[in-house]
Amino acid sequence: MKTQQRTIDFAGKDFLLSELFSTKTTLPINKQMPEERPDFTIGVTNENHILWVKEICDVTLASALARGTGISGRSPEMLAEKIKKGEAIIAFATDGQWAGFSFISSWDNGQYVSNSGLIVAPQFRHTGLAKRIKRRIFELSRQKYPDAKIFSLTTGLAVMKMNHELGFEPVTYSELTTDDVFWENCKSCINCPILMSKERKNCLCTAMIFTPEQNVSQI
Repeated sequence: MKTQQRTIDFAGKDFLLSELFSTKTTLPINKQMPEERPDFTIGVTNENHILWVKEICDVTLASALARGTGISGRSPEMLAEKIKKGEAIIAFATDGQWAGFSFISSWDNGQYVSNSGLIVAPQFRHTGLAKRIKRRIFELSRQKYPDAKIFSLTTGLAVMKMNHELGFEPVTYSELTTDDVFWENCKSCINCPILMSKERKNCLCTAMIFTPEQNVSQI
């Protein structure tokens, strides 16, 4: 699926928060991920990024269809709210093209945080960008919810490897949030009948979780 590309003129626009990260940032994580080119600008979202919601949704849906895997519901309205509240990470190429995205959600009064919606535009895949976005969304989760358990549900081997490098471990679904709103989001996934037939105890996705007290050196 071909998506229409937009560009942004960076000059004179307050379009990323001041907390932008260069490609040479050193992070306190035991297993460092390689920095690769081309260069990207990666940072926390603000309301100026809402115009990219349609493209993010379109590319995410196209990617899921191409892989033949499920995808949980992510309405444009929900993503716009995440972007406006600074609960997402967005990446741009040096020419202003949108390059990638991911967002966080909190559950059970902040006891759990999910890292979700990791997507990279097709023309920027295999550049190492996914790893960099994954690390940034993980850091944003740690900053906003330092005591929360961070979890991820995925069918992708690459995401599982990235999670493992950040200190995530595979767990059973019983160790995830019990918030019904989270599981309601799975209803738009093609694999939801499997999840429901298993009484939400397992599905095709692998559950992984980061527990702060078990990863003191990562904090």
